[in-house]
Amino acid sequence: MSILLLILGLVLFVCLVLVHEFGHFIMARRGNVEVEEFGIGFPPRAWGKNLKSGLLLSINWLPLGGFVKLKGENDADKSPSSFGAAPLRTKVKIMLAGVVMNLLAAFALLTLLAFVGMPRLIENQFTVARDTHVTKQEVLIAYVEADSPAQKAGLAIQDQLIRIGQDQNVTTANDLPALTQKQAGQTVDVVYKRDGKIRYATVTLRSKQEVEASKKTDSPKGYLGISPTEYVVQRSTWSAPIVAVGFMKQVTVLTFKGIGNALAGLFQGNTAKAGAQVAGPVGIFVLLKDGSLLGYQFILMIIAVISLTLAIMNALPIPALDGGRLFVTLLFRAAHRPLKKKTEDIIHGTGFAALMLLFVVITVVDVRRFL
Repeated sequence: MSILLLILGLVLFVCLVLVHEFGHFIMARRGNVEVEEFGIGFPPRAWGKNLKSGLLLSINWLPLGGFVKLKGENDADKSPSSFGAAPLRTKVKIMLAGVVMNLLAAFALLTLLAFVGMPRLIENQFTVARDTHVTKQEVLIAYVEADSPAQKAGLAIQDQLIRIGQDQNVTTANDLPALTQKQAGQTVDVVYKRDGKIRYATVTLRSKQEVEASKKTDSPKGYLGISPTEYVVQRSTWSAPIVAVGFMKQVTVLTFKGIGNALAGLFQGNTAKAGAQVAGPVGIFVLLKDGSLLGYQFILMIIAVISLTLAIMNALPIPALDGGRLFVTLLFRAAHRPLKKKTEDIIHGTGFAALMLLFVVITVVDVRRFL
């Protein structure tokens, strides 16, 4: 089942690109601007097919998103049916269409999730209290200490803890310290779930003396040697659209904080700090792989957050992205100066090169972090 969910996640991730680029495509067609190519990923090209309409469909090797190539993309181009010859209003619609499509996709997914069950990802996640109830609450292992009783017993990250000792059920993460302290030094049975199957392990917990002594060192230890986390799913009914909007606002604020931390890391020359704030294709794959173990709701949540993040990033005035192209166009219009092809190519070409460099840095950080 987890493999099917992983495949579903990857397919939906590709669909986010399709949705974004379809926004550009449909708005260009409505604005009488000729679309020459609809591409998934960035060149070099891996596959392509020319349709009868003259549109080229392509799949490209760099998995960084996608693109719609319009006729005469430079603002200075004035040939018929070109982007450059289109009215400013049409250009704005075309450049913002991808952002709008990703926002709509995120809203639709989050509304659906709020109705069927939305995972709680952040502290104080937005809800309408009188219309929200918890449908699932599991205690999972988030970290296993090296050479700990838990590791020796074979417990692993993402195992769901069910019971520690006789009749000592684990219902919340806050239960764990009291349960393990109460049975300190004893050999107990741990009941847990992995890959949907109930399993059993026999664990000898650390003694109180060992734990207390470790607190005086640089590496304090616990009785079991794990850090727990909770996986909570909460459901709403009539307030589902409101919950979706509230959560989108929270994620937007957190995204801007993450961007700020990433920029601070870059200015300090700390690429690891900068890369830790974001994830590339490797990080997204690992996130989907791990999330597939938690069920379809978590996968949909990841996709919705990615869709919202794509909308935010493409709305920012970053050269080579939608927001950057719009910003440059409007800036030159406001200054009443013509935007020459050479100038536009230099601005967005430099921006694209910077994005490629950032992609390489993020990929290296992801490989070191996850593989």
